Amino acid sequence: MINDKAMRTFFLTVLSFILFHLTSNSVAAQVFVELNCENLFDTRHDEGKQDEEFTPEGSRRWTPTRYWRKLNATGQEILSCSEELPALVAIIEIENDTVARDLTRRSLLRNAGYEYLMTESPDVRGLDVALLYLPARFRPLCYDVLDVPTLPNMRPTRQILYVQGETQRRDTLHLFIVHAPSRYNGELETRPHRQQVTNILTAALDTLITKNVIVAGDFNDYADSPSLAALEATGLVNISAKATGASGRAKGTYRYHGEWQSLDHILLSPTLSERMDTVYINDATFLLEPENTYGGWKPRRTYNGYRYQRGFSDHLPLVLRLH
Repeated sequence: MINDKAMRTFFLTVLSFILFHLTSNSVAAQVFVELNCENLFDTRHDEGKQDEEFTPEGSRRWTPTRYWRKLNATGQEILSCSEELPALVAIIEIENDTVARDLTRRSLLRNAGYEYLMTESPDVRGLDVALLYLPARFRPLCYDVLDVPTLPNMRPTRQILYVQGETQRRDTLHLFIVHAPSRYNGELETRPHRQQVTNILTAALDTLITKNVIVAGDFNDYADSPSLAALEATGLVNISAKATGASGRAKGTYRYHGEWQSLDHILLSPTLSERMDTVYINDATFLLEPENTYGGWKPRRTYNGYRYQRGFSDHLPLVLRLH
């Protein structure tokens, strides 16, 4: 005869099995977010890194109060991207494991249940990329970091984060998270540096292009730039090339001298692009501020120059919904 404890265990097991499959069958879409959160540093100086301006004594007067406010602002930005909690979030410009842990465990995201994987790059400022994921919706199987060898006159840059995992519907997904070198010393002069990132991605994609692949991040190039054209030549589809704001205010993820452009991109393999539901820019009102010089709106940054203004980022989030 089965005792009460065994019976309860049996029914709990059956109930858990049923709930998991009901949840799996009810998932209509998988939400993926790409966000350059702009200078998400902690307040401590890391030896060998050029991060002194983001310390309490530095030029930004980056205090613990400002740090925690930035963490919560980043959490608020992610939570506002869609009605459901994003299953995957590609984070660009995050300093280290301490910051990733504070973001997922101690900010507004603390009850969401995010885990994370991230790089530890040779970037001179100490910036990295990370992937936040919900374990109930995505299970990592393996991950790696792809180094980007430097060229002459090129500073060490961010590694590419590669993650292979399984979605709730048992699909295998391959993700590449990118933060390409900036245009700081001129677009033409630094173009080979961004092409170097494309070369690494192209080699990695050689055997994966027929599978479910997402390549996302801040490429520091526009949709018609050579580096993006080379990626599309592999078969990838830049599904975010014409993305606009959900509220109609933003025409890109970034605004410079009054012109909306997108330095952030999401590219999908052909098989995955067929399952795209929609892609848009999160241009919620609280993420924007009036553009006094050129009119209209622009992203509300944490700093305007060196003046602290409790903003979010100079980039707006890209949001992708997949069937």
